[in-house]
Amino acid sequence: MEKSAVKLRTIFLGTSEFAAELLESLVTNGYNIVSAYTQPDRKAGRDQDLKTSAVKNFCEKNKIKIYQPEKLDAAAKKEIEDQKPDLIILAAYGKIIPKSILDMPGFGSLNIHTSLLPKYRGPSPIQNAILNGETETGVTIILMDEKIDTGKILSQKTVAIEKDENAVELSKKMALAASELLAETLPLWAERKITPREQDDAKATICQLIEKSDGKLVWSDDAESIYNRYRAFTPWPGIFGFWEKDDSLKRIKLNKISLLKTSPKTKYHAGEIFQLGEDIGVQTGKGVVLLNEVQLEGKASVKIGEFINGYPDFVGSVLK
Repeated sequence: MEKSAVKLRTIFLGTSEFAAELLESLVTNGYNIVSAYTQPDRKAGRDQDLKTSAVKNFCEKNKIKIYQPEKLDAAAKKEIEDQKPDLIILAAYGKIIPKSILDMPGFGSLNIHTSLLPKYRGPSPIQNAILNGETETGVTIILMDEKIDTGKILSQKTVAIEKDENAVELSKKMALAASELLAETLPLWAERKITPREQDDAKATICQLIEKSDGKLVWSDDAESIYNRYRAFTPWPGIFGFWEKDDSLKRIKLNKISLLKTSPKTKYHAGEIFQLGEDIGVQTGKGVVLLNEVQLEGKASVKIGEFINGYPDFVGSVLK
C-alpha cells in the first residue's frame, strides 16, 4: 500500500556535521522523525572535554528523542523494534548495522553515501576523492544490505569538485546535494516508483582509511599531490613535516598552503625552504608549494612572514 513519505515513521542514524545537515533538511520538510541514533559522547582535545556529536546537538535543540548505544545489540534492536519504524535513514553514523535491524522497516533502510557508488566504498570518500585529484564525485542513496556500501542503488547525483576546494567546503556542498536528492527520492520510494539497481562490483573501489599519521608529507611527491593532501586533510588530520632545529626535530604543521603556478628556474632539494620574492616556497619532487600559515609544535599558528621574522634560519633549511 502506498504511503506519503512525510508520514513514514522514520528513525535517523548519523553522527557528523554532514549527517546533522541532512537531518535538518528532513525536519524542515516535515518528515516524521520519531528518533535519532548517534555515537556516544567522547572525550576529545588536550583537556579531554566530553564532546557531543552534531546530530545530538541538533536533536537537543529540536526536541527529537536521541539514543547513543555503544553497541547495536539485542537491547538496541528491541528499542528500535518498539518504535515501529517504517523507514531507517543512515548518513555517516560510524557503526555497522546488523541485518536484523536493516530488515525491520517495511520501506527498508537507506544509506546516503558521499560518492558515486560503486566508486569509493568505505570510510572518508570525500577525502579520498580529493586525494586522488578527482574533478567530480557525487551522492548515492542505496538500500542497505549487511555489507559495507554494496546495497542496491535508488538514486545518484553528481557534484563537481573545484580545484582549490577542501574537504570541509566539499562536504557542505555534498550535504546540500544529498538533501536535494533525498527530497526527490523519498516520495518516489514511498510510492514504490523506484526499482533499485545492482551495483557493478567489477567497478568498485575501496577508500583508504585516514589516520593521523597520513598527514606526514613526503617531499619527493609532486606539488599537486601535496596540495591535494592539504585539501583533503583540512581540518583533520592536517599536513605536517619536521624541521631540524637545535639538534632536534620539531613538528611543523602547514595550516595554509598554495600551489605555485610556474616553477622557478632554480631547482632546490626536495623539502628545501627558499625565498621567492615576498613568498616562501618548498621544493617538492616536481613543482613548488607556497607556505602561507604554519604552526610550530607548542606554538600558535602564524602567517609565514611573522614566522620568518622569529625564525630567520628557517629559510635554507630542509624539511624532513
